Amino acid sequence: MRHFLRLTATLLLLVVCAAAAAPRTEAASDFGTRTNGMAEVTGVRVSTTADRTRIVVDATKAVQVKTMALSNPTRVVADIQGAWLSPNVKKSISVSSRFVSKARIAQFDKNTVRVVVETTLGKNNYNVFPLAGGPVPGRVVLDFGNLGPDSNNTTIKLPDVKTDSKPQPKTPEETKPATKPETKPETKPATKPETKPATKPEAKPATKPETKPQTKPVGRHDETPAKTGGEKTETDRQIDAITSLQGKIITIDAGHGGNDSGAIGPTGVTEKSVTLSIALRLQKLLEDEGATVYMTRTTDTEVSSKGANASDIEELQARCDVANNCHSDIFVSIHNDSFTNGAAKGTTGYYYALGSPRSRELADDIRKAVIDQLGTESRGTQSCNFYVVKHTDMPATLVEVAFISNPSEEAILASDEGAQKAAQGIADGIADYFG
Repeated sequence: MRHFLRLTATLLLLVVCAAAAAPRTEAASDFGTRTNGMAEVTGVRVSTTADRTRIVVDATKAVQVKTMALSNPTRVVADIQGAWLSPNVKKSISVSSRFVSKARIAQFDKNTVRVVVETTLGKNNYNVFPLAGGPVPGRVVLDFGNLGPDSNNTTIKLPDVKTDSKPQPKTPEETKPATKPETKPETKPATKPETKPATKPEAKPATKPETKPQTKPVGRHDETPAKTGGEKTETDRQIDAITSLQGKIITIDAGHGGNDSGAIGPTGVTEKSVTLSIALRLQKLLEDEGATVYMTRTTDTEVSSKGANASDIEELQARCDVANNCHSDIFVSIHNDSFTNGAAKGTTGYYYALGSPRSRELADDIRKAVIDQLGTESRGTQSCNFYVVKHTDMPATLVEVAFISNPSEEAILASDEGAQKAAQGIADGIADYFG
């Protein structure tokens, strides 16, 4: 009898386990079928002026939207139907404006992406509408503020408070002095916490050559972005200004290359190969957003025209020359950290404190966005004396994406998924900087 009861209990346990496992398998296989034919929500952009905050949600195809208002606290909810949310989209965005304090986006149910905007405005001072056509197949626009007669809404009177929206200079803020001071070997600041391992120095000679190597930029050099069909309305042009990087000139520097492998991970992954992989993916993301992108290198090679015979300073100056000669709006140098202790990990943003005033802002935006994508720990945004951010004329940053000396982070950096996420993070940070 005991044997019979034990056998019965075993069979019941097997049935329960099978029943519990079945839904998970079914759900996994159902995702592709469920999302087939639906619009993918791929991004959210925010722009604020003195009179209006505009939030634009990008989707891969035209969508329908339903709107409602909630109270305590006051919120406007936009349900985008027949859509699913890409995991690359930032789920929460803080907004510094008089009209909106925060925007959140999430998958509300299997067919609906919900956008929730925290605002103090009444129904006469916001407008939500879908917009098809243009460079993005499907978009949903959420406007808040003094919308004017074009939206059939009344004008509100608010205190004259300055917004925290970022300026968007088209030219470098400062001009470099005619004579550059002698440089010392590049090391990371000695004032970092003791727990922060010292990373590899960029060893440099004490003097800079009198003549800069003439380096031609590589990559795409189109002065005019590709045109889209049809005449654009004023609304289209306004949205393009915040949903793309059109008109921005960006130089991307894949650290190391050629005879300089950079740091090497525990399984032999080289820093030069990882930085190039990320840089090439980043180039495509930025060009898709309308930016003109210049690359210091697109292959495993040195940048200086002297190749392997170039001194450290000549090689680094050649990278700066690409950005300076192209009058870039920003310069981003991609690197990976390394330390003797394989437990060291995380993402760091670097900027030159005596350079362009907005360099720290650029470094901070990119560091935060990379962490959002990779899930790495934050090692902060720090000042440095690195040559490539010190001798560029525009806002510049050097981002240490992760520690290649850490086995788990090396695996992330070496994978296609990890490199794509790192590139997406840098792209998101650049968009945040210009936004």
